[in-house]
Amino acid sequence: MTTLNKKTLIWIALIAIYLIWGSTYLAIRYVVESMPPFMSMGMRFIVAGVALYAWRIAKGDSVPTRNQWRDAGIIGLLLLVGGNGLVAWAEQFVPSGIAALLISTVPIWMVVIESLRPGGEKPTVRAIIGLVLGFGGVALMIGPGELSQEIGALHPLGLIALPAAALLWSFGSVHSKSSDLPESTLMTTSVEMLVGSAGLFLVSVLRSEWSGFSFAAVHSESWIGLVYLSIVGSLGGFVAYAYLLKNAPISLVSTYAYVNPVIAILLGTWIAQESLNGRTILAAVVILGAVILITTGKSRSKPAQPKSTPDAEEVLPST
Repeated sequence: MTTLNKKTLIWIALIAIYLIWGSTYLAIRYVVESMPPFMSMGMRFIVAGVALYAWRIAKGDSVPTRNQWRDAGIIGLLLLVGGNGLVAWAEQFVPSGIAALLISTVPIWMVVIESLRPGGEKPTVRAIIGLVLGFGGVALMIGPGELSQEIGALHPLGLIALPAAALLWSFGSVHSKSSDLPESTLMTTSVEMLVGSAGLFLVSVLRSEWSGFSFAAVHSESWIGLVYLSIVGSLGGFVAYAYLLKNAPISLVSTYAYVNPVIAILLGTWIAQESLNGRTILAAVVILGAVILITTGKSRSKPAQPKSTPDAEEVLPST
């Protein structure tokens, strides 16, 4: 595969997660209106995980080794239970646009965690300034002071859960750079989804989400949102993300986090009539400006060489 083709595939995958994950915040909002958060996310990923795993085995991929199941499973738990699970839970109380803004702190965490990893990229002065500015933006949105009536009325645990989700997602993303994973991006993604969905169902049971739940009470909008998340958000978005983690620098991969909020806010305002006030816009400018500073700065050390690129059919399947 030529360098040009590889760069093209990287940008296709990057644009895919820009658009797909920017829309999933709104889809999650509709899902959790009538379905428990951890249960519904477990359903989302078990469907996609089983389909991917069965397909790759049928195509002749090797069964993952014990170590590959372990490493991919850890990543799956961090990304899907800690990341997506907490986001879904928080969106019961927080508008999708604000959820996306708080998750936009992912690049900040990724830069910090990557810098602490042996052989990882070290942040520049520009990146450090971005870190301080980014946390200032989060404090502007959820901290004490002259909060707007809307922000002040939001569930405090929901606002705390979102930065926690960003931190856990970042740990999982950076950990994948040095993990023992299957060569096939799709097989890796399927294992992460299978283990992650098991973790989501376990949390769902521990939270008694199944008690009194009735499928008949689920709204049609929630079913549509769940189907969209399972097919487009999981099969499309997560495969693209897994490919990028294998083949692109962390600084480039993380840029999706400042494009997603823009898409999420526009969709939330346009489709779900979520309000957009001055304080939220100001916080968005501060947070996104910080992330841009971080991701456009050059690192002090050369990043590790990426793993071998999978075949083209393993990058972005038709969904």
